[in-house]
Amino acid sequence: MSQTRHVEEVRNVTTLRSPEELLDALDPQQREAALQVSGPLCVRAGAGTGKTRAITYRIAYGSAVGAVDPNTVLAVTFTAKAAAEMSSRLRALGAGRAQAMTFHGAALKQLAYFWPRVSGGPLPNLMPHKASVVAAAASRVGIRADKLVVRDLAAELEWAKVSMVTPDGYADFAKANLRTPPADLTVDDFPRLYEAYEQAKADRNAIDFEDVLLLQCGLLEEREDVARAVHSRYRSFVVDEYQDVSPVQQHLLDLWRGERTDLCVVGDVAQTIYSFTGASSKYLEEFPKRMRGARVIELVRDYRSTPQVVALANQVVASAKGMDGRATTLGLPGAVRLQAQRPMGPAVSFERYDHDVAEARGIAQSIKELHQSGVPLSDIAVLYRVNAQSEAFEEALADVGLAFQVKGGARFFDREEVKRAVLLLRQQARVRALAGQETESLPDMVAEVVGTLGWQPTPPTSAGAVRERWANLDALLDMARRNPQQTPEQFVSELEERAAAKASPTVEGVVLSTLHAAKGLEWDAVFLAGLSEGLMPISMADTPGGIEEERRLLYVGVTRARIHLSLSYSQARSADRKGKRTVSRFLTKMWPREETARGRWTASKPGNKLNTRTKSGDINAQFLAEADQSTRELFESLRQWRLGVTRESGKPAFTVVADATLRDVATAKPRTLRQLGALRGIGAVKLEAYGTPILRIVKDYLPG
Repeated sequence: MSQTRHVEEVRNVTTLRSPEELLDALDPQQREAALQVSGPLCVRAGAGTGKTRAITYRIAYGSAVGAVDPNTVLAVTFTAKAAAEMSSRLRALGAGRAQAMTFHGAALKQLAYFWPRVSGGPLPNLMPHKASVVAAAASRVGIRADKLVVRDLAAELEWAKVSMVTPDGYADFAKANLRTPPADLTVDDFPRLYEAYEQAKADRNAIDFEDVLLLQCGLLEEREDVARAVHSRYRSFVVDEYQDVSPVQQHLLDLWRGERTDLCVVGDVAQTIYSFTGASSKYLEEFPKRMRGARVIELVRDYRSTPQVVALANQVVASAKGMDGRATTLGLPGAVRLQAQRPMGPAVSFERYDHDVAEARGIAQSIKELHQSGVPLSDIAVLYRVNAQSEAFEEALADVGLAFQVKGGARFFDREEVKRAVLLLRQQARVRALAGQETESLPDMVAEVVGTLGWQPTPPTSAGAVRERWANLDALLDMARRNPQQTPEQFVSELEERAAAKASPTVEGVVLSTLHAAKGLEWDAVFLAGLSEGLMPISMADTPGGIEEERRLLYVGVTRARIHLSLSYSQARSADRKGKRTVSRFLTKMWPREETARGRWTASKPGNKLNTRTKSGDINAQFLAEADQSTRELFESLRQWRLGVTRESGKPAFTVVADATLRDVATAKPRTLRQLGALRGIGAVKLEAYGTPILRIVKDYLPG
């Protein structure tokens, strides 16, 4: 939820105090969740359905009716920001005594209290960062590790520890999970580093953030007095974003809870995108089996996105498979089918471009037009799979004079490996110029320089910081390949000009973000770029489960959009390369069929964007294949009505009401002339001529 909407909601609820007022502020499904104030409850909440609202009102309602003492409630989420937002809402609802904390925050608070009483000494020092200790451990076992390798090693250590895997058990567990350690280590080599890291911490009398969870679990398991004290303090638990729970967090939750059953979990299996960190949605999926008598409530009313965006999101997740990548007849187990609550909006845009630069320029131009129409730049986002993709969009936006900000990372030319490469290139250019050397081609020279910084012709096989560094250096090399006629001096000068053009600080601007960093956020307009095979799914996703996680990542991207949504991909990386890329396998069923003119593509407008003129019959067949039975029947009834009109009037069918409009009517099922008139293709003339008979047909297919 945006900060503005959150503040507005808090302002609106500050006067709500009675149980009736609390319930009246909720929709039917949210109300169901609020009314169950005790016992096990699983809330499956789709994107934009108001899950935080549901659980905060549930706590407030339980407190208001005297069923729950807010002093004994612990609401757990995954970020400090989310915990602060939840606390703010609870205070506004009169339940401010309930505690909202992260898993680590709650565990650290307990550990800091109990450790001195149990051990007789102070808690070991909590390391704010583990990089220096990981580097020392790597050196101890003979592993050469620069900053990025250290970052990848640290991530692997964190995965092992939150999975509750010891050094002795790592090899078997990693093999079972098809895990590849970083730094070219084998699963049999990594335990040596793991043991060295644990010893290095012990030598420093230090613990890391994963130890906070593990040590608190140990206290609760081994000391009955500690367990009794925690059980007395907390009697009711709420866990938000439950699909992101790791094994150690689930174990800690079980120990907190003991034999009590007052547990409410909220999550969305379709938004499980952090499996690589140890998160698992199996706990959300299996909750009804593990907790006897658990009730399951689905929040399906999407208040964020237009029907067009919601329809596409439902299509993406409908063909999803289980977490293990196996297909089921019901798609992704536990996923909900969203129902849009907003008015109809613009159609989702599908764009294909010749190459990456054309895609970036086309998107920048579209953003400029949106901004000119009144959409604030800060309400527009470009989302992509990996950080290295940002460079093209940074350049394109700067070229059209639009401010931007890169979320969750440095701008391209501010990244350490890029700055070092530009510095080395400048030095090389000066040396060659002074020596009057006949240099090799520009791409060869740049390849030589970036090769000293970790680039190689084939990308690293594993994900992480090393792969990200490679991608950034490869993007720099690709710039040279696009301009092979330049001299080294000209190339370096252009790089420095680009860096300077993008260096000014930005307060408000278009948001550039990876899909992972965009989770939990939303914008009026979202451009999902680079949706081709190899990027979506990413080429490193080589297991069924990994590929399905990529599909869920696309779903997260789609559901970030409130009103405007554009999906695009390019056929080639650069203009001088043959276009071999194809659209993502996740979108082939939804992507409009492309029709040629005399067997050739026709360019539409500057930027080399290609027209994707669509065969109506193909889209209708696709629509009917994916719509529910009621929508299919309504669409066919509308077509039959239109056929009668065309026979009586002699007008062509598309001049009465186009197929695209009939599909929108069948999907939205408008109840009033005003709602019907909001649909694209229904102007004042058609509304007057055909509005009443259309609504009469729709009425027969309305629920209830």
